[in-house]
Amino acid sequence: MSTIAPDTDLPLDYKKKTIKTFHQKKERGESIAMLTGYDYPTALALDRSGIDAILVGDSLGMVVLGYENTVPVTMEEMLHHCRAVARGARSALLIGDMPFMSYQVSVELAVSNAGRFLQEGGMHAVKLEGGRERLDTIRAIISGGIPVMGHLGLTPQSIHALGGYHPQGRTTADARRILEDALFLEEAGCFSLVLESVPARLAEFISKRISIPTIGIGAGSGCDGQVLVVHDMLGFFDRFTPKFVKKYADLHGEMQRAFGEYISDVVARRYPSREHTVEIPEKEWQLFLGEIAVDKHK
Repeated sequence: MSTIAPDTDLPLDYKKKTIKTFHQKKERGESIAMLTGYDYPTALALDRSGIDAILVGDSLGMVVLGYENTVPVTMEEMLHHCRAVARGARSALLIGDMPFMSYQVSVELAVSNAGRFLQEGGMHAVKLEGGRERLDTIRAIISGGIPVMGHLGLTPQSIHALGGYHPQGRTTADARRILEDALFLEEAGCFSLVLESVPARLAEFISKRISIPTIGIGAGSGCDGQVLVVHDMLGFFDRFTPKFVKKYADLHGEMQRAFGEYISDVVARRYPSREHTVEIPEKEWQLFLGEIAVDKHK
């Protein structure tokens, strides 16, 4: 973990991460660490930890807004959370997740919405799902000066078409298609690629085959980096936990414990105690009581 410099909120080893950082790390064989973030305090903590990149993922629809899946998430909701993250992060590369139907309708709308992530949301890049069917869109966004991260394998916005949250690339035909799509995305100019819920051997094979960094989520250790939903790894989302998640904390359980203790203290009148109370000087209190007594007899 980075040490914070005195009189600043920046780490002593502060260095702005960019898409070039991703490429340099792949060239040096160094793993890239990325997590999702959706608000100011989380972004601040992530940035101070030295994280390489923060993905403002449309997963916020489930873990923050309580939607059943990511499909209902809107551009306005994404931009709202992007702005909050941008206010908290100074060092990490910030990537905004383009929500469902923000890039599928037309190339023109996709470029416009991608631009909003940078112009209004404070992001440095965008991520969108899909392979060969998105090449024209990806090229147009990149030609507008906006870096694009691809996303293959399990693509949550296509959950209805996929028939559920199932691993992808487990047949010869599916594995070949994912590999081909990865090569297409590399050729189109994506600076990086998320591989979600695909066999570890396939993810490692693709990672060695393409020149751009791969970021795995449920895709084994052979990728060039890893990403997790921050609420999953902190044990903050209690509906379900994907098999590939390692829990580094149990914040949901800790929150329930703290809430229960607070309720107990309030009911028993243990809180607030004297140390949590504002006092008035005795002289001022007696003057107050005297004035009230006089007022009552007028």
